[in-house]
Amino acid sequence: MSKKLTADDARQSLSAHVAARGAEIFEKYGPRPGWNELLRLLEDRGCVRYPCTVAFDAGPLQAGECAWPKPKGDRPEDGFVICIHPVFMTQLDRAAHLALYQLVVVNYGEFATAEDAEIFGAAALGMSREQYYEGLCEMADLIGK
Repeated sequence: MSKKLTADDARQSLSAHVAARGAEIFEKYGPRPGWNELLRLLEDRGCVRYPCTVAFDAGPLQAGECAWPKPKGDRPEDGFVICIHPVFMTQLDRAAHLALYQLVVVNYGEFATAEDAEIFGAAALGMSREQYYEGLCEMADLIGK
């Protein structure tokens, strides 16, 4: 008799998968991938499932939000615009960190959680989840001011 998979099993499996994908990005795009690496990454269908562009546009963002992947159409295949708050236009490495967080939503849709995004971003940047989260909090504080 085979064991039935539980929701917790699925959650752990997704977390392990996003960590592995993040580690692949780290290996492929180097330690601490910045803006130029992000632009190449967005074209890499092995890492980013659907077409993405980046715009420094706060219009679609909610209050206090740093970034969000705005769908270009009704289907994920239509692609996304990763909208990043314009305050980060002069901080492109930080903008890249924000975009990495959003790529989990692009790749996994509604199944992705904030925890998955932190795991993915941290692995892609070669840092601990806590370090990545602290960096995200610092960036959110910039928006709140």
